[in-house]
Amino acid sequence: MRIIAAAGLLASLVFVSGMMASQSARADLLPVPPFKGNDTGGIIAYSMATQVDARQVAVDHCARYGKVVKFLAVQAYEGGYISFSCRWVPYGAADRPIRTLY
Repeated sequence: MRIIAAAGLLASLVFVSGMMASQSARADLLPVPPFKGNDTGGIIAYSMATQVDARQVAVDHCARYGKVVKFLAVQAYEGGYISFSCRWVPYGAADRPIRTLY
């Protein structure tokens, strides 16, 4: 009886693992926002950067955390991103960054 139960369990595990291995991850279907960031930096989709001022978006984002922006890289093609980091205000700066409100 134990051998039959073990064989049944093994067969079901092989079937399930085979089904999982045959499925693709389908990461291309996940929605990607045009702008994403946190207190250490972020990315802006290049398609969004052609419609709005990407520099101002990044400056406003970093100013929420009391930091200044430093741009890191630009992939200047459709599907590319502009990456930036948020850094603490450099020594010698008189005040915190100013956030513009429209």
